[in-house]
Order: sequence, then C-alpha cells, then structure tokens
Amino acid sequence: MGLVGVPEIGNGEMGMSGIPLGTKNKYKRMDSEPEVELTEENEDGASRHHLQQIRSKKTRKYVLACAIFASLNSVLLGYDVGVMSGAIIFIQEDLKITEVQEEVLVGILSIVSLFGSLAGGKTSDIIGRKWTMALAAVVFQAGAATMTLAPSFEILMIGRLFAGVGIGFGVMIAPVYIAEISPTIDRGSLTSFPEIFINLGILLGYVSNYAFSGLPAHINWRIMLAVGITPSIFIGFALFVIPESPRWLVLQNRVDEARSVLMKTNEKESEVEDRLNEILAAADNSSAGKYEEKSVTSELMNPSPSLRRMLITGFGIQCFQQITGIDATVYYSPEIFQEAGIKNKQNVLAATVAVGVTKTVFIMVAILLIDKLGRKPLLYVSTIGMTICLFSLGFTLSFLGKGQFGVAMAILSVCGNVAFFSVGIGPVCWVLTSEIFPLRVRAQAAALGGVGNRVSSGLVAMSFLSVSNAISFGGTFFIFSAVAALSVVFVHTCVPETKGKSLEQIESLFQTEHDQKGGQVELGDVEHLVQKG
Repeated sequence: MGLVGVPEIGNGEMGMSGIPLGTKNKYKRMDSEPEVELTEENEDGASRHHLQQIRSKKTRKYVLACAIFASLNSVLLGYDVGVMSGAIIFIQEDLKITEVQEEVLVGILSIVSLFGSLAGGKTSDIIGRKWTMALAAVVFQAGAATMTLAPSFEILMIGRLFAGVGIGFGVMIAPVYIAEISPTIDRGSLTSFPEIFINLGILLGYVSNYAFSGLPAHINWRIMLAVGITPSIFIGFALFVIPESPRWLVLQNRVDEARSVLMKTNEKESEVEDRLNEILAAADNSSAGKYEEKSVTSELMNPSPSLRRMLITGFGIQCFQQITGIDATVYYSPEIFQEAGIKNKQNVLAATVAVGVTKTVFIMVAILLIDKLGRKPLLYVSTIGMTICLFSLGFTLSFLGKGQFGVAMAILSVCGNVAFFSVGIGPVCWVLTSEIFPLRVRAQAAALGGVGNRVSSGLVAMSFLSVSNAISFGGTFFIFSAVAALSVVFVHTCVPETKGKSLEQIESLFQTEHDQKGGQVELGDVEHLVQKG
C-alpha cells in the first residue's frame, strides 16, 4: 500500500507515520475502492465519534442502572402476588380461616394499595420521585415483618394493610420516575422494567412456595412471607445511585440540578440544553394562563378536552389490565389447577412455577419489541391473544373434564394467557400512563390510573372464588374472555401510538388530535351549509 500526492508543509514537519500535518491536504490510498480521503478533519471527526460512543455506553449503563434500582419496589408487588397464591393454602390450614377470610386476605392488598397510589401522587410532587420510592420500601418492610410474625388473622390483616400502602406507593411512582429520566428512543423498554420486576417477583414467590412447602404448616408460610423483605433492603443502596427526576427538579426551580441530571442521562451533550428548554417550556405552559389559578386536583376534576382524553386512555387501560382477570389467574392458579384435576399439592405448586417462568420470559419479549413495533401493535396482539386463551380455559374447565388432556389444556391456556398479558397490556399500560400526561399533573394523574388498576385488581381477587362457586370456574373465565374482547375495542378507539415521541411531544399529540377533530367538524359544517345553499 502506498500514498500518492504527499506534499510537504512549509516548515517541513511530518505527522504520524510520516504523513505531513496540514489542514487541507488530501491523500489517496492507492488500494482503496472507492477512494478515501484522509484529512485532519476526518481524524477529528473519528475522534469525536469515538468519544461519543464512549459517552453513549456510559449513559446507557447509567440510565439502565437507574431503571433497575427504581423498579425494585415492583418486585415486592410481584412477590406478594406469587407467594400468597401458595402461602394461603398453609395459612388456611394453620390459622383455620374461612373461604371469605381467604378472599379478603388476598384481595385487600390491592384495595388498600389505592390509598398508597393516591398519596404517592401528592407525595412525589412534594418530596420528589426518589424519596417517594424510599418511603414505599419502608412502609412495605413494616407490613411484611408484621405478617411474618402474625399470631392471628387480625394481626395478619394489619400487616397486609401496611404492605398494601407500601406497594401502592411503589407501583405508582416507579414508571413515572423512569419515564422522566429515560431518553426518548429507549423510554418504552425502560419504563417496562417495573413490569419485568413484577414478573420476576411472581416467579420468586412461586419458587419460594415450592421450596418451603415441605416444612410444617405453622412455619413454612411465615418463611415464605419473610423472604419478601429482602428486595426492599437493596432499595436503600439504590438511593445512593439514582438521581432525582430532572422534570421534578424543574418544577422546583432547581434548573442547574436538572441540567446536571440530563448531562448524565442524555447520550449527546449537545442535546442537553434543547431537552432542558423543552422541559422548561412544558413547565411554563402548564403553569401559565388558564392553569395558574387552578390546583392540580381541580384541573383533574375539571379537565380540558385534551386532558380528559388522556385520563380516559390512562384510567381505562389500567382498569382493563386487571378486569381481564390476570390477578385471579395468578393468585388462584393453584385452585384453577386443582379444579382442572391436579390433586397433589406439590404438583399444583410445580405447575404454578411453570406459569411464573412463562410470565417472566414473555415480558422480555415485550422489552425487545416495545420501542421497535410500538405500543399499539403489542396491545392488539396481547388483548386478542388473551381473549382466545381465556375462552379456551373456560371451555376446558366447563367441558373437558379432569383427565390428562383437560389438565394439559388448562396449563396451556393459563400459560398462554399470562404470556399474551406479559407481551402487551401488562407492561404497556404502565408505559402509557407514565408518558401521556402533562408534566404539571403527571404524577397525580398517573396515580389515578394506579387507583383504577388497584381497585379493579382488588375487586377481581376478592370476588373470584365467590363468583366461581356461583357460576363455576369455567363460567367465570368466559366472562373474563368477553371483557378481554372489549379491551380490543378500547385499544382501537382510545389508545394513540406514542413510540418515538418525547414526553412533551406526546402532550402536544393529544391536543393536536383534539384540535384536528374540531377543525374537521367545523369544515364539515361549512361544506354542509354550502351544499344546502
């Protein structure tokens, strides 16, 4: 290989490898196809590109760590759901509780967690997103410890109430925090992390059930519940790693701190000021004009047309996530498998582990696809798939008896249902409710969505056994299948695509769509009058 056209500079200095230094000198590689020009500008560009790659890797690792630590509270919810499905069998045996008490014990956590979600919206606006997550961990730890040591059903319920409030805090704030620190291109996958950790928690709960089920009934369920304290300990360490949300800092007029956080969470330093100005503009818009004399609460109670559409979308998708029966499927999977024909407790708990593995694996599929395919396609796949699987489970429990084929179909239908749930509506509903609301009302509006989620979950969990006794397990799942079919219609009519848009652009998306619809109505009226005339 040789170099041609190598001129000397006036002072005769030579660069590396004998190549002279100069700003405009061009060199052609004799063996290159096509010809490549080597200039000092290209070398500077390559150097900048290399530095940008290093910065991008560091930024991605930092934001990933923040998303993981912020999602730890979600493990608590998942673990409780998973472990209680098996622990309740032994609690019933040890404390001699009735079926009604069993339903209340299982479902009360979801009902109580709505208070945590409501309080979490206001708390996160006052003390910040980061410290609200810390508060969630402390409250849950107190509840888990009380449940572990509970000598009676009454004390167990007190611990359950504390745990529910802690979970309400955590499940509401984690997606909001992650959405506010994430780069636009990765926001969907990162905001899905809480759902990953919920599924991981469920799986750990199932494994814990199976691992400790051989111990005496007065000990095993206490150990199962005590293990749930462990994840919240790591949240204490997370507080030294994760920053506060830059958008919350802007709302507190701590602009320099917000800029510092954006420097750590944006891959391109040149975009930091643009992003900061975008956030400042959104904060100014939400605080100006017609909003300046209105509190967030009154704004939510009397929303503008665009905010009303956001609330319908956010609240609706959260409710549909639960009224399609996912918590009933997970909480009562042992009872479902027993109804299908599995009698041995160990085999029942082993089947629930298969459900947990399926749920966890398919949430990973959602993470890989949510920022590539978008939110809406995944919701279509999810809701249609759940409709089919829930109908299949209802048909199996109603008509296929308790033979081997019926057992296999029941396990397949339950695993299919949780798989379709995890690939779509499970994570996507949290992503949507964390990204569609304006900055000023985001935390409290997302909290309302969380309330809808928790109330729906509690009502399903607390009524499942009673309804199943009245109309059969199969009949109950036929109802869930019909609700899942309605969720397909809701997704089609009410959920927009938010992939690839910044949080501030999404806010404009709802307003723009409303204005366009209004404009179309006015134009239609004009055309109608012209034709009439």
